[in-house]
Amino acid sequence: MTDRLEQQIAFLNEADKLKQIIRGTTLCDASRYENSAEHSWHLTLYALVLSDQADPDVDITRVIKMLILHDLVEIDAGDNPIFGTYDAADMAAKEQAAADRIFGLLPDDLRDSLRAIWEEFEAAQTPSAKFAKSLDRFQPPMQNLMSGGGSWVEYKVDEQTVANRVGAKIAIGAPGLWVFARQKIARYFADLRKQ
Repeated sequence: MTDRLEQQIAFLNEADKLKQIIRGTTLCDASRYENSAEHSWHLTLYALVLSDQADPDVDITRVIKMLILHDLVEIDAGDNPIFGTYDAADMAAKEQAAADRIFGLLPDDLRDSLRAIWEEFEAAQTPSAKFAKSLDRFQPPMQNLMSGGGSWVEYKVDEQTVANRVGAKIAIGAPGLWVFARQKIARYFADLRKQ
């Protein structure tokens, strides 16, 4: 019992480091960049509030588990800004190594269970994982819209680039959210062109 609890607490203490990983998206008020722990929490709230946008075969409880776990690997691998450039194969290898180490802190049964949830999110094949991935791509544009452009301004992207990077990923698991986002994004860039 004591060894199991020691392992569980070691994992939880390690997970606290996610608060130190700064993302490329600002808070809605643009006062500062969010950290990955804040992002994960916010996504779980998105899943609760927007569950009506999910297909009937989506398990929202499983989606919430995916979203709270999905970025833990950033403790070792760092964040990949949506509009940044990076070697996808290299990043995938770093994330797998991070998953081995971080989930490996847990007792075997929890390690296997939580790692499977993380792997399901990464593969994005199940209805629940597709919805979780959609929310992960939907939230940053919503924050960029609230913050006056956020990372769109920083990375000097246009409307088509935003659509290319996030559109299909949102639409595959939450088509209604992409329709909503696309209209808001189009309005933002139209207003920008008028300035």
